[in-house]
Amino acid sequence: MAASNLLALIDDIATLLDDVASMTKVAARKTAGVLGDDLALNAEQVSGVRADRELPVVWAVAKGSLVNKMILVPGALAISYFIPWLIIPLLMIGGLFLCFEGFEKVFHTFFHSAEGDEVHKAELKKAVEDSSVDLVAFENRKIKGAVRTDFILSAEIIVLTLGTVAGASLATQLGVLVGISLIVTVGVYGLVAGIVKLDDLGLYLVRKPDAADITKIIGRGILKAAPMLMKGLSIVGTIAMFMVGGGILVHGLPFLHHFIEQLNTGLNEIVMVFLPVLLEALVGIAAGGVVFLVIGLGKKLFGKESDI
Repeated sequence: MAASNLLALIDDIATLLDDVASMTKVAARKTAGVLGDDLALNAEQVSGVRADRELPVVWAVAKGSLVNKMILVPGALAISYFIPWLIIPLLMIGGLFLCFEGFEKVFHTFFHSAEGDEVHKAELKKAVEDSSVDLVAFENRKIKGAVRTDFILSAEIIVLTLGTVAGASLATQLGVLVGISLIVTVGVYGLVAGIVKLDDLGLYLVRKPDAADITKIIGRGILKAAPMLMKGLSIVGTIAMFMVGGGILVHGLPFLHHFIEQLNTGLNEIVMVFLPVLLEALVGIAAGGVVFLVIGLGKKLFGKESDI
């Protein structure tokens, strides 16, 4: 009898772990767009910090990110248990925010003045080089800003994950949310640490006294590739934000979902794969533009400056 109960318990645990693993994979795919943007944003947040302080700053932000998720995961579980009807509205709000954030980045890229960017870079350089500047306070401001940004992005990831596991048991929801939180934190900040030290690796290879010519060529290649990698991550993250945000909105609005399904009927198989993704991204761009305009008008009406 005891052996039978033990086997039943092991079977239940195995089933639970299998469910957690399967749902974690699905949640990871759905949050990929946020992760790309999270990676690019956090790598940018560390810019302006002295080279020997980059990794300690990344570690401090990573610890802040874990604290954020320790707050968000219980909150998400409470919503799922006590007010599950709130999950869909939260998903829609998260989708709209993703689309708005993506549109704001695109708008900033095309219409923000280059002079403003140069001024910002000059301020960062002065802060690092000026011995009279309190570098501890400067770092703390950087860390607090990055942790605030992480809280917003982590909330988006948790809400998207919660939507994936909404119908599962409480234990499965907890396992998936904790699993995604740990994977995201370790993965994102591990990659951020690697990205911010790429230029140091390139410089080391170029300046190494006994380095072979091929080693120096590789070093110069890394130095050239590092800023392009940052830009590429930002572009991919922005596109993914429109795709993920638009997908959330389409699936949350049945009439849009059915309309896209009808358009996709009877088409070539390749077109059937890519057309819904393209249409969802276009919905995301349109939704982001509407929210961006509404917020810009709101700022003007309430007497606040706007970038529009």
